[in-house]
Amino acid sequence: MRHRRMTAAAACAVLALSGCGRGSSGDDETAKAVSAGKAGGDITVWAMGTEGEKLAEFAKAFTAENPDAKVNVTAVPWDAAHQKIASAIAAKQTPDVSMIGTTMQGEFAKSGALDPTPADLFTKDAFFPGAWDTTVVDGKSFGVPWYVETRGIYYRTDLAAKAGFPDGPKTWDDLTAMAKAMQSKAGAKWGLNIQPGKTGSWQSVLPFGWSNGAQIAADGKYTFDTPEMVQALQYYQSFFTAKVAPSNLPQGALEPAFVRGEIGAFMSGPWHVGILNDAGGKDFASKYSVVGMPAGKSSTSFIGGSNIAVFKDAKNRDAAWKFLAWLAKPEVQVKWYQTATDLPAVQKAWDDPALSGDKILQVFGAQLKSAKAPPAYPTWEQVSAVVDTEVEKVCVGGEDPAAALKNIQQQADSIGTGA
Repeated sequence: MRHRRMTAAAACAVLALSGCGRGSSGDDETAKAVSAGKAGGDITVWAMGTEGEKLAEFAKAFTAENPDAKVNVTAVPWDAAHQKIASAIAAKQTPDVSMIGTTMQGEFAKSGALDPTPADLFTKDAFFPGAWDTTVVDGKSFGVPWYVETRGIYYRTDLAAKAGFPDGPKTWDDLTAMAKAMQSKAGAKWGLNIQPGKTGSWQSVLPFGWSNGAQIAADGKYTFDTPEMVQALQYYQSFFTAKVAPSNLPQGALEPAFVRGEIGAFMSGPWHVGILNDAGGKDFASKYSVVGMPAGKSSTSFIGGSNIAVFKDAKNRDAAWKFLAWLAKPEVQVKWYQTATDLPAVQKAWDDPALSGDKILQVFGAQLKSAKAPPAYPTWEQVSAVVDTEVEKVCVGGEDPAAALKNIQQQADSIGTGA
């Protein structure tokens, strides 16, 4: 999920009234228990994107179970979400509940505005580990994961068979060999499409770093400039220097090129299934498949999605948390997937035939078990913008990956973690 960025300084100015810059998000905070019984009263919720459009109708089922409660949903555009939440925190005019993009979590939790997650309602083992970790700041959880997504490699099965990889790539060497052979043996113009920089490219690059054993944060600091990350970025760059991957694919060109067989494989998330099936027609689903991230030292992908949290200034705290507990029920997670195609963050929901019976979804489900998220530092969105800029220099401009990572490290050290 991509969100509008704000500098740490600007965010601190907006959040000043709520304590931005305090030493710990957990100062004098305990996760209070939630009262027993059904929910009651009005519950105000802010939700973004498709979720904001569909949640009000979906939440009527919660009201049916809790007749004295009413869920009032305000749809907020993603590009306005950061400023709207930050301004509400500063003015102490927050709703009871809001979606919180995973890359915003550290900043808003650090401000002291979010209510700690009640241990009597939620256990972290119910969720995918990487998803739960996005809620944790300074060792304490604030909110719960709502839905998740991750990345894998889509590939044309017919072209992959001609290239000698009928089951897709399993390792880094496989991915390189398959992509090149898709050009030389299967007639594809491009063997692989990966992001050459620009907004959000860190979501594609970091899985290669993590799969190579890299950490991008340790001991409260950013750690980009490591041998493991250099090797991963060199590998990523190799697809561009060998002209296996396009560096300037126009917006909207990927799907039709994949349908035509001009692009043999690409890296993306589960949302692309529906897009491809629409683009290719009713029979196209049989012409492609998906594998998890090819392994270096491991097969590790990025975990994204959105969390949902209760504010400390919530006027109806207990009912708000009961609503989140309802959203986290496995059967409700399945129904939400069927409503909004958001993948469940609760692991048990994946046992339902709606997900377990889908071969491609199971690939993503398996990948989610080991997927990672960037550190929940308040400055992550600012630092990730630096990563995107340097990745573009590497992939499009041919910059030395080692030099690029030194630049990223220098700027990340200057920005700091905001912790």
